[in-house]
Amino acid sequence: MPVPTSDQLRDNIDKGRTDEKVSMPDPAAVPLGTDAEAGGIAPTAQERKLEAAAAPDGVSKQGRASSGNMVYLALVACLAIALVVIVALAAT
Repeated sequence: MPVPTSDQLRDNIDKGRTDEKVSMPDPAAVPLGTDAEAGGIAPTAQERKLEAAAAPDGVSKQGRASSGNMVYLALVACLAIALVVIVALAAT
């Protein structure tokens, strides 16, 4: 297995491949590895390999995606109920 770069590690995390977070760019002011590289102490190949191996197994992508869809479905249902209540109260 080739040793990933800091950019590849960050990209895997941002895209949700490691199951550490949802697929969304990280709004960090200093992205992973940048502060260490700026300080003259870039992560070694061994450290990057260790980070890649330490990624959690997590749940399957399919299971996580369906649970995420359920959250949006519940949100839409709550908004629809609230809209019906508001219309009913306005009609009286």
